[in-house]
Parts: sequence; C-alpha cells; structure tokens
Amino acid sequence: MKCPGQDSRYWKSDSIFEAKCPECGKTVEFFKDDTTRKCRHCGHRFANPQMDFGCAAYCKFAEQCLGSLPTELLAQRDDLLKDRIAIEMKRYFKTDFKRIGHASRVARYAQKIGMAEGGNMAVILASAYLHDIGIHEAERKHQSTAAVYQEQEGPAIARSIMEKLGASEDLIGEVCDIIGHHHHPREEETLNFKVIYDADLIVNIEDNQKEKKSDPEKIEKIINSSFFTENGKKTAVAQLLN
Repeated sequence: MKCPGQDSRYWKSDSIFEAKCPECGKTVEFFKDDTTRKCRHCGHRFANPQMDFGCAAYCKFAEQCLGSLPTELLAQRDDLLKDRIAIEMKRYFKTDFKRIGHASRVARYAQKIGMAEGGNMAVILASAYLHDIGIHEAERKHQSTAAVYQEQEGPAIARSIMEKLGASEDLIGEVCDIIGHHHHPREEETLNFKVIYDADLIVNIEDNQKEKKSDPEKIEKIINSSFFTENGKKTAVAQLLN
C-alpha cells in the first residue's frame, strides 16, 4: 500500500506547481512527490521547496517511500528527530512530571549553549531529552537513583527509543555514549558532551537552590571551576547569580 501523501490518486490541483531555480531564476515544474528537479536552463538541481519531509525524520521506510533524499534534506533528518525524541521521553516517563520537567529544562539550556558554541544540535538535544532516561530502571534494579546506575541503565533504553524512530547509527552511538557517562567527564571530551554537562549542571544547581540557598560566592566558585564551555558559564551566571 502506498503512503496516501505520495499516491497520485489523492492529489489535488496544487500537487503540480512551478518554482524558480535559485541559480538562474527560470521556472521549473515540480510534482509534489519530487524530491529534487534539475533546471533545464542552467542544469542546477535543487530540492522541492514545498515537500514535507517531517515523516522522513523518524520513518524507517523513508528511503523506500520517498526515494533518495537530497543531501541537504538528509542533513535535516536528525534535526527533525529531536522533537519526536522529546515526545517519546514524555511517553516513557508517563506521569513522572519531575523527570519530564528536568529533561525539558536541560534541553532548553542545552539548546541555548549549544547554538552559541556551535555544537551538533541533533546530538545535543537528543542527549538532553534522554540523559536521565535510565533513572526508573536504576530505581527498579538497584533501588537507587545514583548517577552511576542511571548511566548504566540509560543507553539501552535510549537506543531502543532512537532505533524505533529510525535515527542514524552515528547519532545513536554518540547520544548513548554521552548518556553512559554524562555525570563523569573523561579526560578529553567532545563539545556535545560539554554542552550537556553544563546544561545539566545549571538545572541541578537550580534545584539545589530551591531546597537550600547557597551563598553567591559558592555558586560563583562552582561556575568558575566546574563548567566546560564559556557560554555555559555565561548562562549559569545569568540564571544563578542575577
């Protein structure tokens, strides 16, 4: 059975349209299921400007359904995937709103820091949403939420979520590696890990501050000694000291 969105029997009058070539400005005719078309005038090949590739971010049959996706759209797949991962994280935690809120706040800070630092936002946001995904299994198996048990149990769960969504093996591997030691930095770390570490640290300090206020001098010392990235430090100062 064909995907209804790709079956011409369900097409409407706007399913065939014209677009301007970004190189020469000449008109190129597109069918809605074309991933790319080549301009007859200048030979430039460009992506369908009206095609919705959202499903390609998580569907394992995207290649069979849509054909070979252009390079620039393949690069967007991992970026689109982060929204699906956020949804799956919430489904996994169900009514554990404390953990959902924590992961969402880490993702918010990670996005701000990661964009400023120039990290891989797909890896960063997937890791942010899933970094504590092993906490329930840690409680069940080890009767503890200690970081070492979260790191032990988290990667397998994260992998199953991302594989179900059709994530690339490169993305899965890096995200699982980050989750597997996100509280324990190695001697040399990737920028993506550093962003997650800093974002998680900001949220943990915020939570500790709600339980027991620390002196600004103590917070400042932690910021100066424990954060990896300059933008992590700036974000921490803005959130924790102002």
